[in-house]
Amino acid sequence: MRLPERTGDQRRVGVAIEVPQPYGGRLQTARAGFGDPLADAIPPHVTLLGPTVLEPDEVAEVYAHLEDVAARHAPFRLHLRGTGSFRPVSAVVFVQVVEGIAECEQLERAVRSGPLEQDVRFNYHPHVTIAHDVAEDALDRAFEEMAGFEAVFAVDTVQVYEHGDDGVWRPVAPFRLGG
Repeated sequence: MRLPERTGDQRRVGVAIEVPQPYGGRLQTARAGFGDPLADAIPPHVTLLGPTVLEPDEVAEVYAHLEDVAARHAPFRLHLRGTGSFRPVSAVVFVQVVEGIAECEQLERAVRSGPLEQDVRFNYHPHVTIAHDVAEDALDRAFEEMAGFEAVFAVDTVQVYEHGDDGVWRPVAPFRLGG
């Protein structure tokens, strides 16, 4: 994972939909089992905004923006099922979002506006990573072993995660959908 450089008291954050328990635990255990070194550092999630560096004086404006975005979007149902991959472009295997795609796309577009407007390297594709930058055989195993995975849950919040000095992403601020 490419992380933007951070200096001084800047904060590195991301915005995502958290995968709740018991599904999150199952996905994290599976990711560790495929040898992904980031399994314990990145909670299972659907990214809405990738790693972004904020100055301390930008945090209040960003949080107000996220509060507004969340208030304008209704809760929705997210259905995860089966696997996909970004290979050969990127060494990633993921669990697919099969319901809630449009809602994720709308949220992502809204989050990545205003004070969080930025260019992206790839078109947005909602998913939950289960193996990243591991050996080809581990990627193959992840693709095959998780093909039967399925989870359905309500999404009623988006979460700001902060990347700690220890390399772990932690939830720090939830924003409730629909206000």
